[in-house]
Amino acid sequence: MLSITMLATIGVYTSRAAPSRSTSTLEVPKFQVDPSWPTIPDGWTLGQVSSVASDAQNDIWILQRPRTVKPGTKTGPPVMEFNQEGKYMQGWGGPGSGYDWPEIEHGIYIDYKGFVWISGSGNEDQVLKFTKDGKFVMQIGHGGHAKTNSNTEDFWKPADVFVYSKTNELFVADGYCNKRVIVFDADTGKFKRMWGAFGNVPSDTPPAPTCGGQSGGRRGPDLNRTLATEFDPKDPGSPQFITVHGIKVSRDGLVYVADRGGKRVQIFTADGKYLSQIWIDRWCETTGDGCGNGQTTASVAFSADPEQRFLYVASRSPARVWVFDRQTLRPLESFGRPGIGPGEFDVLHEMTTDGMGNLYTTEVEDGRRVQKFVFKGIVAATVAPGPIPVIAK
Repeated sequence: MLSITMLATIGVYTSRAAPSRSTSTLEVPKFQVDPSWPTIPDGWTLGQVSSVASDAQNDIWILQRPRTVKPGTKTGPPVMEFNQEGKYMQGWGGPGSGYDWPEIEHGIYIDYKGFVWISGSGNEDQVLKFTKDGKFVMQIGHGGHAKTNSNTEDFWKPADVFVYSKTNELFVADGYCNKRVIVFDADTGKFKRMWGAFGNVPSDTPPAPTCGGQSGGRRGPDLNRTLATEFDPKDPGSPQFITVHGIKVSRDGLVYVADRGGKRVQIFTADGKYLSQIWIDRWCETTGDGCGNGQTTASVAFSADPEQRFLYVASRSPARVWVFDRQTLRPLESFGRPGIGPGEFDVLHEMTTDGMGNLYTTEVEDGRRVQKFVFKGIVAATVAPGPIPVIAK
């Protein structure tokens, strides 16, 4: 089992293996939280920070929810851009002419052409595309249509978005109420294809919990617990996604889907062929273990090296980030714990990396912040051997 150890330097966390007769030395990325990043201007108070993205210049964009601050509290715009030093650069967003701004801001992504994409998790049917200065470009999906998985023109609470540069395609994690990955041409908004868990046809029969559940939770009493023995390792889990919450496409064309309610990452080809899945803190039950409603896999991200050697997975209720070898899917370490201090997490939500390898995380509900974890290089770590938590089809 892996355990979390806080180093003497405040905010630096690493993982060490329990003693074993046979261990192997592996390389893992090392991070140090920057508690002073970013600088919020003008006395603003952030609302819930739902998402974070990095652009080609390594500026960092956050999407926050101004309507979640207390009445009379001064806050900034929904979209906010910061530089590497944490200085506020610009901001925009909110209702405007020609488009439907989301009731609840949820996902943000900056594509390889510099366009800004926004999704929402209210009763949303749309995804929005803007220029970096906030000029409206395109809306995919509109209200007033059938909210079903068979609808190829609209969404139902889409959670996350990603544009794959090699095919110029928009991948949408759709999401809270629909149970699918759906793909569009990023220039025209034309529908291309879609799929559900394991590559199945997405079903309108809602698995438990039903759509809309967004409550948080905490880790159970055993901080080292990762996989519960009461689960049959051959059990593949729900044949449909529970909550399609996060999506990223690697440079080699693999699609990583964070099924938050399903407590797993599923991996596909860009055409939707199912490859494998990783369980993330499957021990997190719906009741009785301090895990709230049992939500774990909130978001995924990749290391910044050309091969994207490491896969990062944000585990919401257990309040930690897992690090995997992306090729073998072997878990290497995890860091974080529940709390409001630097390097701790209170309702971990979305994350991303920039071109220098730094990792950024966001928190909603009472967390209401973005944190920067500065990449400090690759270090050796001793990891006890064990089964890889992957089920391949």
